[in-house]
Amino acid sequence: MHIPDGYLSPQTCTVMYIAMLPVWATAVKKVRQALSTRYVPLMMIGAAFTFVIMMFNVPIPDGTTGHAVGGAILSIVLGPWAASICITIALAIQALLFGDGGILAFGANSFNMAFILPFSAYYIYQLIAGKSELTSSRRWIGGLAAGYVGINLAALFAAFEFGLQPTLFHTAGGTPLYCPYPLGKAIPAMAFAHLLIAGPVEGIVTGLLVRFLQAGNAALLDIAGAGQPMSGFSKLWWGIAGLIILSPLGLLAPGTAWGEWGLEEIKQLTGVTPPGMAKLAEKWHALFPDYGFPGFDKTFGQSAAVYILSAVVGIGITIGLTYLFARYAAVKRHEQAAAEKGSVPK
Repeated sequence: MHIPDGYLSPQTCTVMYIAMLPVWATAVKKVRQALSTRYVPLMMIGAAFTFVIMMFNVPIPDGTTGHAVGGAILSIVLGPWAASICITIALAIQALLFGDGGILAFGANSFNMAFILPFSAYYIYQLIAGKSELTSSRRWIGGLAAGYVGINLAALFAAFEFGLQPTLFHTAGGTPLYCPYPLGKAIPAMAFAHLLIAGPVEGIVTGLLVRFLQAGNAALLDIAGAGQPMSGFSKLWWGIAGLIILSPLGLLAPGTAWGEWGLEEIKQLTGVTPPGMAKLAEKWHALFPDYGFPGFDKTFGQSAAVYILSAVVGIGITIGLTYLFARYAAVKRHEQAAAEKGSVPK
């Protein structure tokens, strides 16, 4: 679902950045107001989880691939605003270091995966789970539905962004300047991949994780609950470590995700290279493109080792940035509370 640079016009990218600015600003404000230091590890774990889960590509019957995002479980545990921050950080590292998603298209990717997905998933979960007991089956069923619907809505928005390009931006002769696939192709292709494969994966992962928390630390499903004990983070960290080790399984899925083809692949598929895409696609050169290093992908063993190394590096930086943000937010909240307390007349 990551949109690379060149698929969207500069005008579209600008609009998507503008659309995300109030979301990011509000998310920072909301998290700063609500976050306490005991939630900092959860944000770090959440950002690391969404980073690594997106490395697990799964095959789609049409020859492309898809992946889960993890946005639904983050919104259930952390709330949608904190989830938006965590996913945004992960997307930024993916784009800057690994070329997974574009720099110009970062606003669009954030809009789809760090706004549409977590917020839609959160409210669907709340609708189904309601005020049920933390151990109620309504919780994991709500998680399953939230993951499935959330990622499909995000994919639908991405499909619209793809599909509008050839209609709005083309040469005088009708040649698309950017994404060459109209709505009639983009929507069915994205819907096929996510309704049948990526959606069920996101839903099942979310439902299983809710069930896991119900069994091991149900308090994490009520993070805003006053006085709720919070522990068991070590198991979650071990889970992240296990996902890192297993991440090379994502290399086994053949093909490229729909809409993430490079210039050569686009030319092979369509017979032409859209001129606008050719101009924008090479603007940013990632340090470790495709989660690899040149010269170290001759065998699966080498590729697997490099993939794990990329996961470690990416997750390490993601955790570090999330920690700095979360600590900043927590400190600011305590400072504000102290200032308000000191201003109360005795």
